[in-house]
Amino acid sequence: MRCPYCRARLTETAVECPKCVLTLDRASALLGAVPRLGRGVCDTTGALNRSEMQKLAKACGKLSWHFPQVTLHVLLHEFPKEHPFELHVFWIFNCGGFSSENTKGGENHSILLALDPIQRKSALMVGYGLEPFLGDDAMDHLLELSEPAWTAQAWAKGIHDVIEGLDRLLEGAALEVAAGFGLEAQAMRSRNGDF
Repeated sequence: MRCPYCRARLTETAVECPKCVLTLDRASALLGAVPRLGRGVCDTTGALNRSEMQKLAKACGKLSWHFPQVTLHVLLHEFPKEHPFELHVFWIFNCGGFSSENTKGGENHSILLALDPIQRKSALMVGYGLEPFLGDDAMDHLLELSEPAWTAQAWAKGIHDVIEGLDRLLEGAALEVAAGFGLEAQAMRSRNGDF
């Protein structure tokens, strides 16, 4: 993980950023009250229609069905411009109720895809439990692949592209871990229908 403010490398046990001394408490003091947001698919901007939101919720559910320990949240929200976008996403991820109290640290397998359609910015934040398997470069690559759709304001298509990419990355990580432990594992065969 990198510091959301200065981008310095952080470890799971770091109390504060070694470079800029940012902590979650300092970010909270700086950014104020957490806005009230929904879990799952939440669009406070109106960029998605009802049908798109339902399809995205179904795609998130499919990912969680493939990987029951993983919870994906998609947030479309206009974030304030006064501070770095990544700082807002870090703060929302940690204080916005996307993870329960018993899933902190290495037990946190949540993923937040945050998208600001107004500023045209996006970020993926993963819990510490997924960081060894979903690195910063892979996350950045997924966001880059979705940029053409988002540039065309095809928000739902870009989000679906990210979800499909996450599914492939998680499957690859699961197969790699299984091989590392000498276990036999096979990639899932494609299924008819969604579930």
